[in-house]
Amino acid sequence: MNWILLVIAGLFEVGFATCLGKAKYAEGTIATYWYIGFVICLAISMTLLLKATETLPIGTAYAVWTGIGAVGTVLVGIFIFKEPADFWRIFFISTLILSILGLKYVSH
Repeated sequence: MNWILLVIAGLFEVGFATCLGKAKYAEGTIATYWYIGFVICLAISMTLLLKATETLPIGTAYAVWTGIGAVGTVLVGIFIFKEPADFWRIFFISTLILSILGLKYVSH
């Protein structure tokens, strides 16, 4: 169950990074809404990470959490913010995904 919470926490990390990216291009009230979304996603992400570390090793949990956030944020950058998707970016994101899966596999 805590692995599921950790994955959800990582997805909310993607959410708060996305909110920051959207707020950067917004103005006025719309920017405020994006910043509110940032705070909400941050709070949920941290709460779930804290809950997951009750049974998972902190080093593994933090590495997986940041890895999910990094992969998700790069994918959001590619698909929403139209950032480049060249070979090396995809290659290194793939190795990061394999590393996350490896940590899951070797953690008991």
